[in-house]
Amino acid sequence: MNLNRCIHQYFVQYLSRIKGCSGQTIKAYRDAFKLFLPFAADYHGIKIKSLTVDHLTIDVILDFLDHLQSERGNQASTRNQRLAAIKSLAKMIRFMVPEKRNIADTIRAIPQKRSQRPLIGFLYPDEILKVYQAVDLSKSVGMRDYTILHLLYDSGARASEIATLNLDYFDPQHRTLAILGKADRYRQMQLWPKTAQLIETYIAKHRTKPNCLSRQRLFINQRGDSLTRHGINRICKKYLRRTLDSKRLKNINPVHSFRHACAVRMLCTGDSITDIKNRLGHENLQSTMTYLQMDLTHKRSIQEQFILYNQSLLNQDPQLDALIGWEDKQDTLAWLDTL
Repeated sequence: MNLNRCIHQYFVQYLSRIKGCSGQTIKAYRDAFKLFLPFAADYHGIKIKSLTVDHLTIDVILDFLDHLQSERGNQASTRNQRLAAIKSLAKMIRFMVPEKRNIADTIRAIPQKRSQRPLIGFLYPDEILKVYQAVDLSKSVGMRDYTILHLLYDSGARASEIATLNLDYFDPQHRTLAILGKADRYRQMQLWPKTAQLIETYIAKHRTKPNCLSRQRLFINQRGDSLTRHGINRICKKYLRRTLDSKRLKNINPVHSFRHACAVRMLCTGDSITDIKNRLGHENLQSTMTYLQMDLTHKRSIQEQFILYNQSLLNQDPQLDALIGWEDKQDTLAWLDTL
């Protein structure tokens, strides 16, 4: 069977229609095959269009994985992600091309390479407070950024999940928020009164008028477009740079540090591991445990101060109103670019 035909079937029919994979997953797998196909063709000394399923040998796959690390300088984690894409193709071959089942089973048996898991950095309560205080509410985007920072810490949501929030996901009456997470799974959570009040005030008074295509999105940039995950990452990075030294910044991911801090906070306040898993939107407890392997010692006075701060209502802050003063078919490689 021709491999190009198999690749088309894999992306058009298997991933999207049969498995229902997200757009991000499809793009990640696309990038893997944009690297693998030219390598495999060069390895066998033929053109990409002449590749067949029989060319998917253990040798070419292992050489490709070694090439990623030795020539491209990829880490073992990236190597494993590329291998996962090839294994996913093997699953489709086993399912839709039964006569090539032996090849598929051989590919699926390739083990992942062990790698060190870096310690995931998080923000301490006193650092969270400093980040909040670094927001300049005298600027037009101040209230939006202030709301996003509160929501990130309260919800533990990913940047992509915050970016794709719609207006109707928020229920101000019950202070609940629905979040569309990985694998298109929704989860609903209760927000703190402070966070819910901030979102409500932002929508009513400070939300930029959106463009037609972005009118349903909750967070809008200055151009009227919906914020992207990259935009949210830039917002977090901007305020973290204002409050943390360069050495501290090297150990944390701007958005993920809020997500991680949310997990630590919930653990400190006595929430179960299952509750933390559900709030973060993890598929299994093993993913949640990655966030909880850390030193949890911190001053009780700071913790109590932070809890009181977040339990207070927005209208109980007499300085906030004074601070606010303001009125964003071709050849296979070319075809993969279109996905």
